[in-house]
Amino acid sequence: MSLNEFLGMLSGWVWGWPLLVLLVGTGVYLTLRLGFLQFRTLPYALKLAFKPSTQQKGEKGDISHYQALTTALAATIGTGNIAGVATAVVLGGPGAVFWMWITAVFGMATKYAEAILAVKYRVENKNGEMSGGPMYYLERGLGQKWLGVLFAFFGAIAAFGIGNMVQANSVSDAMAETFSVPTWITGILLLVFAGLVLLGGIRSIGRVTAFFVPIMAVFYIIGALIIIITNFELVGPAFGTIFTDAFTANAVGGGLLGTAIRYGVARGVFSNEAGLGSAPIAAAAARTDYPGRQALVSMTQVLIDTIIVCTMTGLTIVMADQYGNGADGAALTTESFSLFLGDIGGYIVTIGLIFFAFSTIVGWSYYGEKCFGYLTNDRGLGIYKAVFVLFVFIGAVIELSTVWTFADVMNGLMAFPNLIGLLLLSGVVASETKRFLKVAKEERRSA
Repeated sequence: MSLNEFLGMLSGWVWGWPLLVLLVGTGVYLTLRLGFLQFRTLPYALKLAFKPSTQQKGEKGDISHYQALTTALAATIGTGNIAGVATAVVLGGPGAVFWMWITAVFGMATKYAEAILAVKYRVENKNGEMSGGPMYYLERGLGQKWLGVLFAFFGAIAAFGIGNMVQANSVSDAMAETFSVPTWITGILLLVFAGLVLLGGIRSIGRVTAFFVPIMAVFYIIGALIIIITNFELVGPAFGTIFTDAFTANAVGGGLLGTAIRYGVARGVFSNEAGLGSAPIAAAAARTDYPGRQALVSMTQVLIDTIIVCTMTGLTIVMADQYGNGADGAALTTESFSLFLGDIGGYIVTIGLIFFAFSTIVGWSYYGEKCFGYLTNDRGLGIYKAVFVLFVFIGAVIELSTVWTFADVMNGLMAFPNLIGLLLLSGVVASETKRFLKVAKEERRSA
């Protein structure tokens, strides 16, 4: 058995039904325990995220609510939003998009819980910066440092895969195919730009993503909206296909209903990362007075990533009806956009993919650095950053089938200790939520 075959088998086991049920089940449980918080507080959460006057400027932390949100969005809005959605539709049928929505709805509660624990149990390092995330709430909240070490180990390695090399490879492939730019040139450009951003630490990352993320998301969404508006007669039938196939599983490969659910859930989680434990690392750096305040902001990330951006991709693919012709991944999304917009559609997807993938590299560099710092007591961070930037170039110029699969395994393994922590600390989440919602109610009353 080759290494690739072994990793493929391991990936199939890690991302099998036990993990998918645990991911969605945790979201369902937290939704019930928190009284459907993601529905009740969403308008307030969006106000906290995007209204400057709500930013906690005088509180402890390194970046604003908004910058914490955009840093997390930078890491999550990546190839999963373009290639991942297309793969879900090919393997699970159009109904997989519906199950991505379901995963996102409950994933909002999961993301909220991750962030509230990350802020509550964060620590200030020797440089005066905040450090937090699953490794800290597993150690300080749950009292199980070994689980924190496991999470940090998997996270520090996963950053080189899904957060680095596979993203760089996607960019170099897109640049070579669309603009005929040699992969080594793309690799050098990515290395330089990533290095410049990462040298400034989380404050630099926060400033870049605060500017970068809205532009890249709006650019891609406008392209999709033009298709949807100008072909509005196809929208109703496309939604009908998605809802019908969600329960009949008309997968391209003739799969069962379970196939639609599996790929919808798996690709949904791959896109928004709810339950993996990565995004709360950014949330822990936010300036905030109450953990619940930042947690509500973090919750909106899932809405933006999956309910909005992934829906734009999925709806366009189903409207184009090209998912049975052999194309897959980013190629299928490109083909679908091009069907409606010609060459411009291909450029929108390619440029969107470049921006999305680069932003993921920037966001995940911070996640990997914090995981590595936890394992080494913040020693050797400069070396980690240098190696991370070097691997951006390597990822751009080599074939990556084995790295893709290895990254998939590491991402899945991150989820297990994190979900254990969320379930066992759900009482803390509930009590912190109750405390903050009481404060928020008083604030609105006195406003």
